[in-house]
Amino acid sequence: MAVEKRIVVGASGASGMPLLIKCLEILQDNEEYRSLLVMSRSAKLTLEQETDWSVSQVEALADEVLDPDNIGAGPASGSYRTEGMVIVPCSMKTAAGIVSGYTDNLLLRAADVTIKEKRPLVLAARETPMSEIHLRNLYELSRMSNVWIVPPMMTFYQKPESIDDMVTHLAAKLLSPFGVEVKEYRRWKGC
Repeated sequence: MAVEKRIVVGASGASGMPLLIKCLEILQDNEEYRSLLVMSRSAKLTLEQETDWSVSQVEALADEVLDPDNIGAGPASGSYRTEGMVIVPCSMKTAAGIVSGYTDNLLLRAADVTIKEKRPLVLAARETPMSEIHLRNLYELSRMSNVWIVPPMMTFYQKPESIDDMVTHLAAKLLSPFGVEVKEYRRWKGC
């Protein structure tokens, strides 16, 4: 019997909900992985502003939905096995909470546990322009060997034909540290 690879998928209130949806869809299509979704209240509000999706529709994409106020849920403990965590999108408030060790909810506690257990933590850091404070916090997080800062920046070398192509490419980059392969992902082939 194969062991499930659990990935905690967090979402905070920054812009970028189509990326969250695409990451969940990719994980749903991959039987090797199980997604555990933690959405902040702000993420739910942003979802309604940015998409035509309801919160319940997005939650239905996840294998398990966790209440952000349930600080006793599995991902709050290092003994609960996961492959790591992706926060998509990751607001600057969330990044500040992570870098300072402020763990007053499950989203922040799961990130804290992911760091201390040396599991991959991927942050789709979302803000523009970034202030000195944002850059300092992201710099401090980037110094940790298991933290990836992956701002959702567009790329064009894969010659996208639609916004969905761009979203899929970015979602594939966010899930790459966990070994998730996305068939539509076009890697750089060089010149």
